[in-house]
Amino acid sequence: MLGFDIRVAKIVWTVVLIALFLFLLYTIRHTLLVVVFAIFFSYLVYPLIELAERYKPPRIPRIVSISAVFVLVLLIILIAGSLLGTQVAEEANRLSQQLPQWLNLKNISDLIPLPHFLEPQRARLLHLLNDHFQASSGQAAPLAQKVGLGVVHAATNLIYLVLIPILSFLLIKEAPRLKREMLGWLSRPHGFFWAGVINDLDVMLAGYVRALLILSIAAFIVYSSVFSMLGVPYALLLGAAAGLLEVIPFVGPLIAAAGVLVVSAFSAYPHLLWLVLFIGGYRVFQDYVLNPYLMSEGLEVSPLLVIMGLLAGDQLGGVAGIFLAVPVLAALRVIFLRWRDSQRTEWRGEERKGSVVKPGEKK
Repeated sequence: MLGFDIRVAKIVWTVVLIALFLFLLYTIRHTLLVVVFAIFFSYLVYPLIELAERYKPPRIPRIVSISAVFVLVLLIILIAGSLLGTQVAEEANRLSQQLPQWLNLKNISDLIPLPHFLEPQRARLLHLLNDHFQASSGQAAPLAQKVGLGVVHAATNLIYLVLIPILSFLLIKEAPRLKREMLGWLSRPHGFFWAGVINDLDVMLAGYVRALLILSIAAFIVYSSVFSMLGVPYALLLGAAAGLLEVIPFVGPLIAAAGVLVVSAFSAYPHLLWLVLFIGGYRVFQDYVLNPYLMSEGLEVSPLLVIMGLLAGDQLGGVAGIFLAVPVLAALRVIFLRWRDSQRTEWRGEERKGSVVKPGEKK
């Protein structure tokens, strides 16, 4: 007989609420991304705030320490940008002027090695490629328009560079109160579990963000220095690009290495083999020595899950999704480990209760 099952209705209602919540998160994903970057920036500057709090006079309020650290960090960023930004901009300008010449089909065909039996056909193959590109030239205008719109959209998003430090300042200022309120809200009925999860996530994110900063700076310094010594064209620009791409797991270093080799090849750099050996050796050191040393224990995620997470992140959020895939997987791992430990604790407690002999009973 048909009837209304309250238990099933509660389950359906819970699923609907969760789906609605996830949909709202996806709708405001750009705003959430700015908040995430602000949280990451907070983890970068927070050690300096702790250091300032340790040595400041007791009568000086905490807001003064936070403000002083933020001013100092922003000044360092501005000075570093002014010192390196000019040379990077000059190299980028020269590279952009060289691109039309590099993209000429004749130059590209001369750089592509062919087997000996195909060398006599090089001119014919070039003619076929030229006809193909001329036939598809009608698509160039829509593509250029799309690229132009992308550039305009990126320029309008530069306001987020101002919002991120402001949000980070407010987050650090309100962090103690927010943590107390969150723990108070989660104290019923599993307060100990959620307190452990929040502490583990705090340690994990702190280690991850600071490790990314060190890895990016190391990649920028090593690549720029070695490229300059080897005489690689656009050394500082390529080093800066490698440092920025280091924050994108797995994909970023591959794109950086490919970009370095392509630019060097088109610039007729004569020592490509040495360049390949250097990049390969540095990646081995970075991925198997420096990276495991810097990353915290909470980031021990299976490589298979990392690759699957990167693919899923690319589908959901593009570059931002790839960037956030590893910390999200690590956070899920932290929650799972805490849940597993709490379940084991409950099972042990139930076993101890079951093993207690009541008065008047025989064991």
